[in-house]
Amino acid sequence: MDLVRHSFHHQLLLFSLISLSYVSGTQFSLPRLGALRRTILNKLDIESISSLPKDFKTFFYSQTLDHFNYKPESFTSFQQRYVINSKYWGGANTSSPILVYFGAEEPLDYDLSGIGFLTDNAPRFKALLVYIEHRFYGKSIPCGSREAALRNASIRGYFTSAQAIADYAAIILHIKKTFFAKNSPVIVIGGSYGGMLAAWFRLKYPHVALGALASSAPILYFDELAPHVGYYAIVTKDFKETSESCYETIRKSWDEIDKVASKSNGLSILSMKFKTCEKLKRSFDLKDFLDSIYSEVAQYDHPPSYPLNIICRGIDGAPKRTDILGRIFAGVVAYMGNNSCYDMNEFNRPNDETYTGWRWQTCSEMVMPIGHENNDSMFPPSPFNLTKFIRKCKSLFGVRPRPHWVTTYYGGHDLKLILHRFASNIIFSNGLRDPYSSGGVLENISDSVVAVYTVKGSHCLDILPEKKSDPVWLIKQRKTEVGIIESWISKYYTDLIMFRDRTRVKGDGGHIFHRGKEKKLQKAYIGKMGVHSMKDGWSSIRDSDCWSFGLQKGNSVVHLQAWPLVFT
Repeated sequence: MDLVRHSFHHQLLLFSLISLSYVSGTQFSLPRLGALRRTILNKLDIESISSLPKDFKTFFYSQTLDHFNYKPESFTSFQQRYVINSKYWGGANTSSPILVYFGAEEPLDYDLSGIGFLTDNAPRFKALLVYIEHRFYGKSIPCGSREAALRNASIRGYFTSAQAIADYAAIILHIKKTFFAKNSPVIVIGGSYGGMLAAWFRLKYPHVALGALASSAPILYFDELAPHVGYYAIVTKDFKETSESCYETIRKSWDEIDKVASKSNGLSILSMKFKTCEKLKRSFDLKDFLDSIYSEVAQYDHPPSYPLNIICRGIDGAPKRTDILGRIFAGVVAYMGNNSCYDMNEFNRPNDETYTGWRWQTCSEMVMPIGHENNDSMFPPSPFNLTKFIRKCKSLFGVRPRPHWVTTYYGGHDLKLILHRFASNIIFSNGLRDPYSSGGVLENISDSVVAVYTVKGSHCLDILPEKKSDPVWLIKQRKTEVGIIESWISKYYTDLIMFRDRTRVKGDGGHIFHRGKEKKLQKAYIGKMGVHSMKDGWSSIRDSDCWSFGLQKGNSVVHLQAWPLVFT
């Protein structure tokens, strides 16, 4: 009976997801996030990469379901997967850091082979490498199965970014304890949504992570902070710069699709022309399919293949008398390959793990208002409609999205001022050809919250594996990021030594406590220029402009503040 009920609810969820796509009207699918391109993920069979190289070891941590409440069910635990590579680890007694990669909206398996920044730089840093899987993805799913977890309204309520970064904190502290690495600095790294998590983690858990590399993290694409049309404006710009004729063909194609579809047998004609695996029920499905292709090739336009060039060469290189839709199809074949048919649900598979998981996340807190609506766009008008979006999410999950929560919890409005005032040690890296860079941080906020971008770069390119064919500008970007991280680590150890040996001072009438032993200061006197006189072998370190000062005796240094510490 339970098996029948499980099957029924599973089918109901899939039906709801399919229905959600179907009833979406003219609102196109939101462009996917993710550090790795979808077509690459499809080529990577999880079964084929499940046997890890010998240097990678898989572990499971007994993770708390709810970090923020004390209800009995909050203490329910689930097994969360993380992977460690200690091949280059210099040890806890050296200046070696721990590099932690934050898994995002997909199984961790892909990241182990698809993300190269950690393994490429591990020998240089002598780093311990850690990869942590995001809750509700891969093998880190509460309630047994992903379907059961997403079907259970009570369980899926714990599927949030705040719970996720709390998971990361718990695992990192567990690893530091296991490796006796209390003082080893931690650098967290993430791409796309994972990049947002890395930046937010540094803000929320500065005592756990020394710094963060947030690659292609569109943290400003929430709550009206970035223009709704920003994403598609860059897609249009990328195509136009690549080929004016390619751009014009695409721009004109939407009306051609409508023109053909309006005929009595129009959908059949379109189905044959584009070799759809199933006959089209509406022309919008074809448009959404093409919209997703154009978005993907612009977002992941990585060297040396440059998929945007591939699709435009297909469009521009079609035989002379080929009509507009024939040229568009030639571009599809050039990019997707010469297949027997093309699945219009290629980018929106209801049974795909990332699709279903990310659908919940966008329907709860990750509301990114992306649309295309300006006249210069090569896309047809399709503005983001929050009212429709809320209605769709309520019909699927029975919850109302919280479009303002991300900026409430993590900050957003006046973000540059806020980050300047209290944030430190975050690299926001971007490539300006990435459409999501329209929601990224593209200018330095302070000396340690910095933007590192390339004009020709694309989505998360800097954290992908190094190649001999990498262009000079990409090599330079990665070198800059590594140099910044090295400066963080160097300063951290300088601070660690200073604070470890620091003498604690108590302003109680001339007593200091040096390494736990009380000493009496005689005839010391503070003025604006510092400590003017002092006995017992202590000499003063003065600041010429302010009230801060220090004391020194041998190798012991005490930095005092301009608080009411008056020695008599």
